[in-house]
Amino acid sequence: MAAMIRGGNQGNISMNHVANTLESRAGEMPAGTSRSMAGRIALVTGSTSGIGLGIANALAAAGATVVLNGFGDPDEIRTLCHVMGARFGVQVTHAGADLSDPDAIERMMRDDVPGPVDILVNNAGIQFVAPIEEFPPEKWNAILAINLTSAFHCIRAALPAMKRQRFGRIVNVASAHGLIASRFKSAYVAAKHGIVGLTKTVALEAAEHGVTCNAVCPGYVWTPLVEKQVDGQAAAHGISREDVIRKIFLSDQPTKRFATVEEVAAATLFLCGTLSGSITGIALPVDGGWTAH
Repeated sequence: MAAMIRGGNQGNISMNHVANTLESRAGEMPAGTSRSMAGRIALVTGSTSGIGLGIANALAAAGATVVLNGFGDPDEIRTLCHVMGARFGVQVTHAGADLSDPDAIERMMRDDVPGPVDILVNNAGIQFVAPIEEFPPEKWNAILAINLTSAFHCIRAALPAMKRQRFGRIVNVASAHGLIASRFKSAYVAAKHGIVGLTKTVALEAAEHGVTCNAVCPGYVWTPLVEKQVDGQAAAHGISREDVIRKIFLSDQPTKRFATVEEVAAATLFLCGTLSGSITGIALPVDGGWTAH
């Protein structure tokens, strides 16, 4: 049993997904939405789809200048930047750095961001599922590089300016798997536990400089990627989509419903604000009670 599951900065986007995503969030972010992030520059890695796109959208709605990062069709990404920027009246640009490459991250942080980063959201991630004895070492290395090491490089580059200006918000999108484990996900679980540890260390080092660092730990979140996985599991096992959702995906999630991108984005947005200044070093579950077991 082995399966590669891509997400974060590896996700692809489509024109319909761009339009549907922004339209679906429009009703939750009316014209009167607080512009509490106006004047802030936010970089969100892995943000051309899924959770990262939802977080970027929330930050733009709050008035932040947003730098997206992720792979996808260049024309569709340009459209995404234009639509998001026009909807919320902010500057939205894209940095296409490959986050498995430390040199590319350094160039992105130096050349592709229009000023010092005030808000850094490390969201990029990929997944591969296999028993340990069958786990390809190259997949292990790729998952650790993108899910953990890229966050270190981004934080390392952003933190000095945050300290100098005595303001910074770093949010690492970890996972419920940063707090508990599951079989066949050795690299992903190791990386997500690592990101929680990195979060705590950065929080301690930056605490006296007006900089906070926190992790958000989603359980299963309903995204286009997950929807495809549900359909695939239903076909593979010959069972209904409802049974796949309740008995496979949400068996450990007590609410028996997926978290939404909007819920994860709202939690992240709060941790990026001024009123969260005394919250640092935490790993916040958004998991429907999964980690309460």
